[in-house]
Amino acid sequence: MKKEMTKGLFVALAMGLGTPTFAQNLFEGCPSGEILGRFVEFGKTGKMPPDLGRWLSTPDAQYIEPWSPFDNVDYVGICWVSSWLVHTDEGSVLIDTLYGPFSSTLLDNIAKTGTDLADIKYVLMTHGHFDHVAGAAALKALLPNATFVMTQEGWDEAVESSKASQAGPRAWDMIEPEMVVADGDTVTLGNNTFTVVETPGHTWGTASFVYDVMDAGDTYRAITIGGLGLNAIEGPPQVEAFIESLDRVRALTEAEGIGIDVHLTTHGFSNNLDEDRQAIAARAEGETNVMVDPDGLISQIEFLRAGAVERLAIEEGKQTKDEN
Repeated sequence: MKKEMTKGLFVALAMGLGTPTFAQNLFEGCPSGEILGRFVEFGKTGKMPPDLGRWLSTPDAQYIEPWSPFDNVDYVGICWVSSWLVHTDEGSVLIDTLYGPFSSTLLDNIAKTGTDLADIKYVLMTHGHFDHVAGAAALKALLPNATFVMTQEGWDEAVESSKASQAGPRAWDMIEPEMVVADGDTVTLGNNTFTVVETPGHTWGTASFVYDVMDAGDTYRAITIGGLGLNAIEGPPQVEAFIESLDRVRALTEAEGIGIDVHLTTHGFSNNLDEDRQAIAARAEGETNVMVDPDGLISQIEFLRAGAVERLAIEEGKQTKDEN
């Protein structure tokens, strides 16, 4: 199934969010297209619409009941940002930690899956932006057997971002670095192996993770791509790195015999995650899982790459103007 996408994918996903003063029911449910449309508005103006900012920070409005896209995977995130719980025969792996007002939501969601916090053995973090790692400090004391994992640059970015936040109204703390991984490293737990693919561009420390998901006796290769947008761009090299990362993910997806079949995204509105949830809930016996969609991932990569090429020309123009 080809995913519908817009240039809203390129908005800054690491903005500071205001603290809500009331529940903000901006959308009915978690409609990907409508949410993308509001991010397009934000991307054009560079100013966070107040109602969108409130919605992003309101737990009631963001709540998604935990659900299982695959036999060994639970979605435990919220509407706008993901957290995935991958189960093995020797424990579970959590991918990304949410943040701030959603730490308790994440813990409640994990509990609803029937997972004991002591059974979580690794927390894989995609990059150092607050929406993906700011929950680590709250989780650290509650996951007695978990090792927190990120690239060195990812750890550095998270620590730096946390320190910078201390001077503002939405300060957050980051744990001390634990396990450091690099491109090609693997984290194995029981019957699953998580391979690190460094994909710089969204940030310099961004990583993606490739692992197995199971569905009705079949095994598929899945990827969680660490960063799908360009923001806080330092110049042409960062955009070039983003393009190279997209090309690499495409090559992995198309690799004969070991290609990637499934994209478990870090931001659900980027590829119709909630609509897929509904389709899976209504799935007939024997029907293919709608999230087994390598063609949809290729289409998403193509769209992202086209936008990045356009952005590279803009950044190169800025650089030339500065040099002159």
